[in-house]
Amino acid sequence: MLAYAASRPTAGNRQSSPNALLFIISAHVAVAAVVMSMKMDLPIRIREKPIEIVNVPLPTDPDPIPQPQTHHAPAPVPTPTPPLPPLPIPRDPPLDRGPTDTGAGTMTGGGDVGSTGAGPIIGEPIRLPPVRHDPRLITASSELKPPYPASKLAAEEEATLNLRLTIDRSGRVIGVEPIGRADPVFVAAARRHLIAHWRYAPATVDDQPVATTLNITLRFQLDG
Repeated sequence: MLAYAASRPTAGNRQSSPNALLFIISAHVAVAAVVMSMKMDLPIRIREKPIEIVNVPLPTDPDPIPQPQTHHAPAPVPTPTPPLPPLPIPRDPPLDRGPTDTGAGTMTGGGDVGSTGAGPIIGEPIRLPPVRHDPRLITASSELKPPYPASKLAAEEEATLNLRLTIDRSGRVIGVEPIGRADPVFVAAARRHLIAHWRYAPATVDDQPVATTLNITLRFQLDG
């Protein structure tokens, strides 16, 4: 037994083989490569945060805006109107009919006609305003134009006269007077012709002819 133990090689004296060492290294490298490839193929896991649920309170309605209070005035209570007193009916004053003969030689005064049942009271008649009509020219148109004064015709003068005529109850022109300033030559020619030739239907008051005055305008104008 001692001889066998003496002749068995020990581990410290055993020499390592280069091939075995290379194999061991290659095996480690292969194992590391496999491990690295496995880590690369694994999907990356993203850890998500847990969802937090927060309770949000629902919005509440705002408080109503206080409205100003209006105070209504009490309705007026109708006041009864007292009835109007009856108006007195006026009576006509008594009519004095004057003294009357009683047949016994004495005269008695009149009394109240309304109380005795006599006839109706007759008042004063209503007076209407008088009806007036102005004078109306009835002269023929061929006799209206007075002759032109010779001196004024030679001087080629013209004139416009404002005249006031006086007309009597028969419609004749009895007066011709100028209104305002006027050439006396033209006024004299107009006066002579109007008094001699112009006639009017006279003015009337309640269908009665009356004398009156009338204002007219008369022109002396050259022809051409």
